[in-house]
Amino acid sequence: MAAPSRPESAIIERIAQQDQIALSELYDRYARVIYAVAYKSLNSVEESEEVVLDVFAQVWRIASQYKPEKGRVDTWLFMLARSRILDRLRSLQRVSKKTMASVEAAQIQFNQQTVDPVEDALIGERRTQVLAALEQLPVEQRQAIELAYYSGLSHSEIAAVTGLSLGTVKTRIRLGLTKLRDRLGAWD
Repeated sequence: MAAPSRPESAIIERIAQQDQIALSELYDRYARVIYAVAYKSLNSVEESEEVVLDVFAQVWRIASQYKPEKGRVDTWLFMLARSRILDRLRSLQRVSKKTMASVEAAQIQFNQQTVDPVEDALIGERRTQVLAALEQLPVEQRQAIELAYYSGLSHSEIAAVTGLSLGTVKTRIRLGLTKLRDRLGAWD
């Protein structure tokens, strides 16, 4: 029973010495399982992939802190994964609450009178179309767009609030805006 943990402990020791091949070996052994566990909790491909990357980045940074006498490598990895998953869930809940507040604010009808009732009708129709198109986006893309456009956050601020990488935030916004443009078409 102790034999399987020795090779993995040796891999961790090599990672602690900044051996990238050892990290690749550990990744090959556990990435799929960690991804599956993360996906079961997060139900998001992007978030699950981020968890896997975060876990192995953390392993790279703290491999020297692993103590074989305290537990097996797989147990240690799953504890790291659990922690990252909980962090993501908390972050998603915070973002979700902010997003709901932003959507509610966007849905408030302003009692402004314009000179032209036709213009009022067109603005109302466009607003309805935009909100309907936003609802069709994947949650991750919609949240990023709403934080950027309704809350006025910069990409860096969104990354800080959500715990996502800046590249992930930019990609989600770009993909979401492309989908919105396709769904809305021209407003001529």
